[in-house]
Amino acid sequence: MKHILFIDPIDKLNIKKDSSLMLATTMKRSGVEVYLLFEKDFYLNNKKSPEFVLYDFASEFYEDGYYLKSFELQTSSLMSVSNVDIIHMRIDPPFDTRYLRYLWMLRYYQEKGIRIVNSPDGILKFNEKLHAYTQESSLASFVGSSSEEFLKFTSQMLKENHQELILKPLDLFQGIGVEKISLNRKDLKEKFELKIKDNNGPVVAQPFCQEVTRGEIRSLYFKGIELGSILKVPKKGEFLANIAQGANFHAITLSSKVKKECDRICSELLLEGIDWVAFDIMGDHISEINITCPGLLVEVSFAHKKNLADEILKLI
Repeated sequence: MKHILFIDPIDKLNIKKDSSLMLATTMKRSGVEVYLLFEKDFYLNNKKSPEFVLYDFASEFYEDGYYLKSFELQTSSLMSVSNVDIIHMRIDPPFDTRYLRYLWMLRYYQEKGIRIVNSPDGILKFNEKLHAYTQESSLASFVGSSSEEFLKFTSQMLKENHQELILKPLDLFQGIGVEKISLNRKDLKEKFELKIKDNNGPVVAQPFCQEVTRGEIRSLYFKGIELGSILKVPKKGEFLANIAQGANFHAITLSSKVKKECDRICSELLLEGIDWVAFDIMGDHISEINITCPGLLVEVSFAHKKNLADEILKLI
């Protein structure tokens, strides 16, 4: 059985702490047959048996056993792919038309009996933010392009004594495009309409959650099992709890209430072929259910002093 990681070009990745490269390195170290597949070599031909140019690699961990010291591509070979192999969908968002095309293509292979992790059907079905907003614990959220309805939402937020608002894209990642604005600014409508224009469609509006200044939780799950959780704490004076933008982090234990909800959501997603899930949690509010390319495997492993890619291997 081959494990094939469908990933972005190496030069676009932060090699030291990339979750996919950590998983690939751990697989190889454990004697698992594993290769990399890149976008330039991904295609389908409905009159041929599946085959791709796959890449071998050499890599090495730092002494801590979590962060990568080096990663180099080696030989490539044209290899057949069968229904005993697994393709891991590890292309980073944004979830744009490019991403959608790859999911459609992966769905073709899935229908041929090849296992895809996470299932393209599951990724196609659930938006990472909108699925979180269906949960009882979610924050009040507005998603749309209607200025009139947006202003009604902001009026309600003011009545509930909120003073600030978060505006963010529906389909980006790593805190890109997230803004905090005052609910009392006079050009609120104009600011919203500019955000709509910049994002070419609907955006998300939510009251600013004060809990995020104390940190946002990232919890990793695989096959319905919690691998580990960390608290990401924003830099002093900032509100984005994003490690890529300088947030600190440490290991944390989920509250029984939050863990119960995460367990339930994962059990439901498993039925849709979603094995790998990463939750973003502010206080007791689940803010995102990441399923496209769940990350921070390196950081969560480091915080818990345990290579969690090994745990994934046991569950695959």
